[in-house]
Amino acid sequence: MTTWRIDHEGYDPGRERLREALCTLGNGYFATRGAAPETSAGPAHYPGTYVAGCYDRLSSLVAGRTVVNEDVVNVPNWLPLTFRAEGGAWFTPDRFELLDHTQELDLREGLLTRRLRYRDEAGRVTAVEQQRLVSMSEPHLAALETTVRPENWSGILEIYSGLDGWVRNDGVERYQNLSGAHLVYRDAGADGDLVWLDVETVTSETRIAEAARTRILMGEETGREVRGAPGWIAHQLTVQAGPDAPATVEKVVALHTSGDGGAAEAARAEAAGAGCYGELRERHVAAWARLWEHGRLDVGGGPPQRAVNLHLFHLLQTVSPNTAGLDVGVSARGLHGEAYRGHVFWDELFVLPFLSLRLPEVVRSLLLYRWRRLPAAREAAREAGYAGAMFPWQSGSDGSEETQLLHLNPRSGRWLPDNSRLQRHVGLAIAYNVWHHYQATGDLDFLSEYGAELLLEIARFWASIATLRDGRYDIGGVMGPDEYHDAYPGASGPGLDNNAYTNVMAVWTLCRALDTLEALPAERRAELLERLALTEDELARFEDVSRRMRVIFHADGVISQFEGYEGLSELDWAAYRSKYGDIRRLDRILEAEGDSPNRYKASKQADVLMLFYLLSADEVYALFERLGCPVDRETIPKTVAYYLARTSHGSTLSAVVHAWVLARSDRPASWRFFLEALDGDLYDVQGGTTGEGIHLGAMAGTLDLAQRCYTGLELRGGVLRLDPVLPEGLPVLSMELWYRGDGGLRLRAGPDGVEVGLPASARQPIEVVVDDGRATTLPPGRSLRFGHRT
Repeated sequence: MTTWRIDHEGYDPGRERLREALCTLGNGYFATRGAAPETSAGPAHYPGTYVAGCYDRLSSLVAGRTVVNEDVVNVPNWLPLTFRAEGGAWFTPDRFELLDHTQELDLREGLLTRRLRYRDEAGRVTAVEQQRLVSMSEPHLAALETTVRPENWSGILEIYSGLDGWVRNDGVERYQNLSGAHLVYRDAGADGDLVWLDVETVTSETRIAEAARTRILMGEETGREVRGAPGWIAHQLTVQAGPDAPATVEKVVALHTSGDGGAAEAARAEAAGAGCYGELRERHVAAWARLWEHGRLDVGGGPPQRAVNLHLFHLLQTVSPNTAGLDVGVSARGLHGEAYRGHVFWDELFVLPFLSLRLPEVVRSLLLYRWRRLPAAREAAREAGYAGAMFPWQSGSDGSEETQLLHLNPRSGRWLPDNSRLQRHVGLAIAYNVWHHYQATGDLDFLSEYGAELLLEIARFWASIATLRDGRYDIGGVMGPDEYHDAYPGASGPGLDNNAYTNVMAVWTLCRALDTLEALPAERRAELLERLALTEDELARFEDVSRRMRVIFHADGVISQFEGYEGLSELDWAAYRSKYGDIRRLDRILEAEGDSPNRYKASKQADVLMLFYLLSADEVYALFERLGCPVDRETIPKTVAYYLARTSHGSTLSAVVHAWVLARSDRPASWRFFLEALDGDLYDVQGGTTGEGIHLGAMAGTLDLAQRCYTGLELRGGVLRLDPVLPEGLPVLSMELWYRGDGGLRLRAGPDGVEVGLPASARQPIEVVVDDGRATTLPPGRSLRFGHRT
């Protein structure tokens, strides 16, 4: 099998939305789902296009309440292109008999190719070959080339090529009752082979302009007319065609918004001046080649390699070098659909650590998205009665809390309170990413100018939210990553106390904030402390809280997910699996039964175990030693086994985390979870969710499993540490990384040991430690080989 291509044979309307999500093409600025150009939104198809950071707010009436939601905007559809024999019906795959139908996604070159044959109502057979791209080299351009070949007829072929602004946000069934009309028509026009369409978002007032240039490349054009009405515009062309005279039509589209500093004029000028499809393709393919040259991740071939390539492909389509400089965050579902409304969650915790060793400038830009929203986070903390910065669980355009107040359980049909905004741990994810980026890049300038302020203000929040009780600090009224538990059984309000993940990572953040101050130049440290009005008393509180935070343990020494967890009821897992089969969304099942997961020792995904995902065992034990907690070397494996038996894996992130935490204690189980995570979106294991947008955190998490977990790669104290532990199904790992300002660091781990190489262009040597051995200096232009310990 090829590991660089995803093939879809045949046509199945019931699986089209899944295929459209998986065949999305993008470039970090915008992306377009892989819908057929002749289709429109409906049960089977959803041709969405999304621009990074383009949001709009609308009000809706839900369960008797007015709610306001901010959504990533489905911008005008640039795809529309169809054809017919003169006087016949326009082609769609749902109208005529399909004789053949295949689609091929080329991961290496970023191209989507479609081949089909169909028979129309008059018995005419026509073959079609179509290819599209969303340019990685010219981020405002997309292009579509279509060749139509009549097989048993000759005559006039009519072609329709247009722009459709009558689109809505309608891609998620759960949101059907919410307002989705985000676009207002402003202008449209035509000139020669160009048509254009200008719209504006309702409340954010972002102008969005598209211009399409349509040309006949092969065949004799015999006519061209402009069709349109407010909201859409098109060219309708005629061309003479036959078995020996196929027609090839090229459509080149430019997309700009007022957020780029221009819209209508920029789109028209770029579409008019763009090269032909072949020229655009050549530059686009060359840009992808450069990305793959420095971004490769070899896992030994076969289905795992194909899935790794697919995941890296979609990650690079969402955040690419074109993203650097944009004021955007990492959308949890990529630019592939409307699930989660395009919001930025904690999923960046699974994305940025991988990218810091690949595209550090892109990560810098993504962290600046958070830094620019510090004022909003400070205001949120102040309004809640705390100091520092309290970042929102769901973020969009301006850093406001975008988490919905109500969410729909599709199983019961009921709208329920959504308390997930209590997942304050999103700030911990930001702090972790800032520190990891610094360790990966050694970029003290970034830390001084931006990262330190983020770390200190997040630490300040955790120091202020902690309250002293009986000699230990508590953190109350929060939710952990689990999400099944948002309140105590029978409680009058939401929130849990002393979530272990939150408390321990708050300690870690306080420690890193203090380390950051030590790392800064004295002048910058003094200036920052003065500007933030961060006093010696506050820093002393950082130190005190980081040594006296409360962590709850069960009687048998297992780390408790939160205070009171041990007293919850056990769930009859066998009975629920027997009754329902798939119980990944156990929360919905229990609510539909009139019950609640708050009553049970049952988790949607890893919660306590996230500690062992983010931190090495040595780091975890060091933190517990700092806290004076009674732990031994059996605490981690005992805790992992306890929660693994009580997790329904209702999130695609769950398999990623469990593969990681089992990597050293149970390699076969880790490999099984890794394969499950690789298959998550490709086979839609969550049952219908991938069609609403891929799960970017899980995709990036699988890549980071290979890059950091299975290689044992750690970045601490300016030293590159490696301790490989490869599962049997993973014979070799090979990659190139960007480390401490230099690209081209070669890393290979296999059965014969580890090889690390530094290019001659590297500016300085690096320190490498393998298998907990002694540090070895690796100079530029040299390689080091280390055998495995016996």
